Amino acid sequence: MKGIISIQSHVVFGHAGNSSAVFPLQRMGFEVWPIHTVQFSNHTQYSQGWTGQSLKAHQVTDLIDGIDAIGQLDNCQAVLSGYLGSADQAVSLIEVVERVKQSNPRAIYVCDPVMGDPEKGCILAEGVSDYLVDELMPKADVIVPNQFELSRFVKQPINNLNDAVSACQKALSLGPKVVLVKHLHSLSDQQFSMMMADATGCYLVTRPKLEFAKSPVGVGDLISALFTGGLMKGWPPIMAFEHANNASYGVLEATYQCGEWELQTVFAQHQIDLPNSSFAASKVA
Repeated sequence: MKGIISIQSHVVFGHAGNSSAVFPLQRMGFEVWPIHTVQFSNHTQYSQGWTGQSLKAHQVTDLIDGIDAIGQLDNCQAVLSGYLGSADQAVSLIEVVERVKQSNPRAIYVCDPVMGDPEKGCILAEGVSDYLVDELMPKADVIVPNQFELSRFVKQPINNLNDAVSACQKALSLGPKVVLVKHLHSLSDQQFSMMMADATGCYLVTRPKLEFAKSPVGVGDLISALFTGGLMKGWPPIMAFEHANNASYGVLEATYQCGEWELQTVFAQHQIDLPNSSFAASKVA
């Protein structure tokens, strides 16, 4: 039984972190082995607050020990990581990736480098962002940053399309083989833009921007999961990129039509298989 280890946050109610990533990967046909870095009652943008706790770093590796003990690390196809609750967890994640790759050299590591957004109430523990930039992102096969996270990784500003292309090319030179920028907010106020870069070039895809009263949380986690699933299916990165864009837009559109701000992933699950939209990516470099 082959599977994907997904190491991310988890919310009991709603869809963020593993609660946003696991079901889409399962819908795409994959066994998913989730490990929660934190477990919260709900995501952190609720004005009423939230309850929950962060796992200790050793608890993450303890779970990997158990999977290894039953001989299943050999069957891990990918490690997908998202929100980390502490710098110690980041250190443990390196160990997890190394152990998985030792057991299965064909496994890949997909890093969604969540670095926090105080305006959205997403706060990172001290040291996590530095460890992501210095250790985790260079070791990843695939990174899925937003514009801010990519800019911090390559240490250069992104204000336009040329900057975005240059940043992606710089990121590829630092270790990752594939870069997917899940939101380039500087490119347009009217459209939602994403970029993907690999050895074949840089590709841009745009889609309509939906004006929510409150912005949904967990969209980036959904995009990272969809892209990982596409790559694990053996699709070329450009195909996985277009599918991640179209499927995530389908879920967002259904959420908008329902008048909700929690992603309606289960209700719109058919969009994961056959998205209604077919926005095509164009090569820009």
